[in-house]
Amino acid sequence: MAVLVTLEQINKLAPGVRPAYADAFAGGQQLLDDFGIAASPLRMAHFIAQLMHESGALTKEYENLNYSARRLVQVWPWRFKPHGPLDPEAYAHNARKLANEVYGGRMGNTGPQDGYIYRGRGLLQLTGKGNYVAATARVRRCMPSGPDFAKDPDAVLAPAWCLAVAAGEWSSRGCNQLADADDLEQITRRINGGTTGFVERQEWLRQARLLWN
Repeated sequence: MAVLVTLEQINKLAPGVRPAYADAFAGGQQLLDDFGIAASPLRMAHFIAQLMHESGALTKEYENLNYSARRLVQVWPWRFKPHGPLDPEAYAHNARKLANEVYGGRMGNTGPQDGYIYRGRGLLQLTGKGNYVAATARVRRCMPSGPDFAKDPDAVLAPAWCLAVAAGEWSSRGCNQLADADDLEQITRRINGGTTGFVERQEWLRQARLLWN
C-alpha cells in the first residue's frame, strides 16, 4: 500500500514551506506513486530528507551564490588563491560572475552565461543545462504538457512541475533502490555529488522517519 503524504505532515517538518512547494505537495500523491517514492516509508523518508536539506526546509528557490571571499576559498579551494589561480575578492558577492566561472563549460553549460542561467533551482537544486534538458524529458514522459526547462528554467519552481522535476531526478539516479538499503551516504553522493551537509541530512532523515514509520 502506498504511503500517503499530507500537507499537514509537510507543514510539521517545514512550517515555513513556500506556497508553491506546498501547492505541489498538496496535489503530489500521484507523482510520488508514479516514481515509486511512495512505495515504502523508508523511500519517502529518504526523499524528504534530501529535499529538506537541498531546499532549506522548503524555503529556498535558488542556490545561494552570495559568498564572501573567505568562504569562496573554503568552498572551492582549488579554484581560488592561495591554492588556485583566481582572486576570491574578484568574485565575492557577485553571484552571476561566480556561477559562470564555477559552472561554466560543464554539466552541459556551453554559453558564456549558462553557469548563472542554469544555477541550482528547486526542491533538489537542479544545476546545469544538461540536467535541465534531462528534466524536460523525464517530466514529459509522465506529463506530456510539461515545459522545456532549458528554455524556461524558472518553470522548475512552478507548483505544477517542481515536485515532478525532483521526483524524476531522484528516480533517475537510482535513489529508490539506495533508500531500500537505507544508504544515506550514497543517496547524498547521487544528489549532491559529494557529502556536503551530511550531518544535517541525517537529522532530516531521523525526523522524516518519525512521520513515515
